[in-house]
Amino acid sequence: MRNWILPAVAAVAGGVGVWGYDRFAAPGGAEQVRIERIVHNYVLTHPEIVSDAMHRLQDRDTAAAIAANRAAITAPVGDAWAGNAKGDVTVVEYYDYNCGYCRASLPIIDQLVASDPNVRVVFRDLPILAPSSGVAAQMSIAAARAGRFKPFHDALYAAGPVTDATIAASARKAGLDPATLNRDAQSPAVVDTVRANLATQRALGLTGTPSFVIGNRLLTGAQPLADLQAAIADARKRGA
Repeated sequence: MRNWILPAVAAVAGGVGVWGYDRFAAPGGAEQVRIERIVHNYVLTHPEIVSDAMHRLQDRDTAAAIAANRAAITAPVGDAWAGNAKGDVTVVEYYDYNCGYCRASLPIIDQLVASDPNVRVVFRDLPILAPSSGVAAQMSIAAARAGRFKPFHDALYAAGPVTDATIAASARKAGLDPATLNRDAQSPAVVDTVRANLATQRALGLTGTPSFVIGNRLLTGAQPLADLQAAIADARKRGA
C-alpha cells in the first residue's frame, strides 16, 4: 500500500488534489470515501511518510531550481576550478572566506580531485558571513580572472582571520600586486559576479556555507569525502 500512499500524500502536500488521479475512483463516489479513510488512517499510524513526502517535494523543487540556473552555477570564473576540465560530473562549492567549515573542506576537495580523474570542481564565492567576506570575494574573483585563483584561495584560508592585511599578503603570495588586484576587484564584471552568486543563492535557497551542488542535488554543510563521492556516483548514474 505504501507505494501509492506516499505519492498521494505528496500530491496533497504539493497542493494537488489526490483525486486528480482518477485511476482510483470518480470524485464523490463511495470508493473515494473509502480510500480517503484508508489514507487518513494510514497517515495517522505512519506519520513519517509526511516527512518523506515533503523531502521528495523539496528535492524536486531543488532539482528544478538547479536546472533553471545550471549555467550560472557550473560555469567557472577564470581559473576558479580544479580537476578535469571535461569531467563528466561537476561539483560546485559555494564558500565564504570567513567560514571555518569551508577552510576545513580544503583538504577534502583536494582528496576528491586526486581520487577521481573525471570530476571537475568549480569554486564560487558566496560572501554572506561578514563585510570582509565581500571584500575577499571580489579579490578572489579578480585573482581568478588573472589566472591565480588557487594560490590566492589557499593562501587566504591559511592566513587566518580575513583582514585587509591578510588579503594583501595572500595576493602577494599568489604572485599578484595587491594594489592592482584591488583595482581589478572593483570592476563591474567582478561586482556583477558577486551579485549573480547571491542571486543563485536565493534561487536555490542556500542557507549557509559550504554548500555543494552535484548533479541535481544540493548538499549543505561540510561533507565527508565519502558523501561527496556518493553524490557524484549518483549524478553519474542519472546522467545529471
